[in-house]
Amino acid sequence: MKTVAGPTDRVVVVGAGLSGLSAALHLTGAGRSVTLLERADHPGGRVGVLRGTDYEIDSGATVLTVPGLIDEAMAAAGTSTAAQGLRIHRLSPAYRARFADGSVIDVHDDPEVMAAEVARACGPAEAHRYRRLRAWLADIYGAAYDQFMDTNFDSPLDMIRIPEKRAALFELTRLGAFGGLGPRVARILDDPRLMRLFTFQALYAGMAPSRARAVYGAIPHMDTGLGVFFPEGGMRAIPAAMAAAFTAAGGRIELNTEVTGVDYADGRARRVCTADGRDFACDALVLTADLGSLDRFGLRRRRPLRAAPSAVVAHGTIPAGVAAAWPVRAHHTLDFGAAWDGTFTEIAAARPGRGRTMRDPSLLLTRPALGDPGLFIDRRTGRHEPLSLLAPCPNLDAAPLDWDRLGTAYLRELLIVLERRGYRGIADHFTVDHLDTPRTWRDQGMIAGTPFSAAHLFRQTGPFRTRNLPRAAENVVLAGCGTTPGVGVPTTLLSGKLAARRITGTPVATATPAAVRRPRQDA
Repeated sequence: MKTVAGPTDRVVVVGAGLSGLSAALHLTGAGRSVTLLERADHPGGRVGVLRGTDYEIDSGATVLTVPGLIDEAMAAAGTSTAAQGLRIHRLSPAYRARFADGSVIDVHDDPEVMAAEVARACGPAEAHRYRRLRAWLADIYGAAYDQFMDTNFDSPLDMIRIPEKRAALFELTRLGAFGGLGPRVARILDDPRLMRLFTFQALYAGMAPSRARAVYGAIPHMDTGLGVFFPEGGMRAIPAAMAAAFTAAGGRIELNTEVTGVDYADGRARRVCTADGRDFACDALVLTADLGSLDRFGLRRRRPLRAAPSAVVAHGTIPAGVAAAWPVRAHHTLDFGAAWDGTFTEIAAARPGRGRTMRDPSLLLTRPALGDPGLFIDRRTGRHEPLSLLAPCPNLDAAPLDWDRLGTAYLRELLIVLERRGYRGIADHFTVDHLDTPRTWRDQGMIAGTPFSAAHLFRQTGPFRTRNLPRAAENVVLAGCGTTPGVGVPTTLLSGKLAARRITGTPVATATPAAVRRPRQDA
């Protein structure tokens, strides 16, 4: 494994998202002096916080899987989630899915509970097929984790010349991991509703299930096999606890600090310059900026990338009495439209300008107070709860829409669709305090206006993904969802650890198999 040459005593990390915090904790635990620079007034990055008049709500990711990776980063710095007051609980169900025919299926990570749910909704024969699918997904995850996710690649040839990776490659090939995910699942399951539940996660990787490689079965295994979790206080509690652990271990964090450039000399980053006129000397630099912003730091992408689909996300509040009458009551609700393959054609168009918004939308509603009652809001007008609505949409390359003009009208269309599906009162009573569109993400420097970075095409995944050790500067390392191993909360945490390993040159602390491969009990 290639590592940063020369001294690495002083490390500057740009960006206090999950990848930056993970890198900072691992580096501090390895004895480096680490300064973490963040432009916002709080840590979190894409897992940040929005503040309303009398409440806070998570601004980004709401689905947490593999929380053992948080434990791992904390342990690297000599502490724990418990010591930092971070309490993480399993959600049951992980999701509640509602379909166009009005049927509802709960998703549980417990195999016996889920098999019973499948038998109830789809019949005992389908429950048997579910068990076969679950075993196959677990095998995919087991073969991919160590050698394709939790690993640094120097070259695609690593898959052949390194014995452990070669063995994992052969095992994945035996499992059919390089065929199509959707077709493989369809060969096991008969019920189209279940097919959706075990393949929609391909969208996290920026791919339609019909086009995603079966190796991405590792993603549905994380939430349907290992479980979905939620921390008390919201997802924003995770970066807050990680930042506290970092400073307690001796790290330095500078909030409200916008990085404006990097000074290079002799092929090395020497200091990081900020908008307030300060500079921070460094022996090594970890950049967690989106791939669309690398030129700000004197780096350029060597080849064009195809971006993942984007999303329109509305955050606000709803009267609890209104939401209590909805057809589904769950922390996470997947409300599927009747359309499926056509929906992915619309939002994941391969050709520029061919994308469009969903004609028959499938939507994610997140009601975090149902997982954490402490998040309910008591007002003089009655009890309210925070609510987030996410609608996948094409990125700005696929559909260069004028979201400043269309955003509010499109949200209104989505709310009317939900009204028709039985979510009575949502159109009139959902008070939206913040609306994110592809324009929001573009203004934050994200490639093609998507928070999901580069799509996981074969040519943009594993050893072919943007390297975390760019050739332009010998002491700069990348972390975040645009580099290895990819998009998602667990993979972003892994990217920080992998970036730290590029600097330390030795294996950083690793999670035990129980922490990352088996469901975690409520803390």
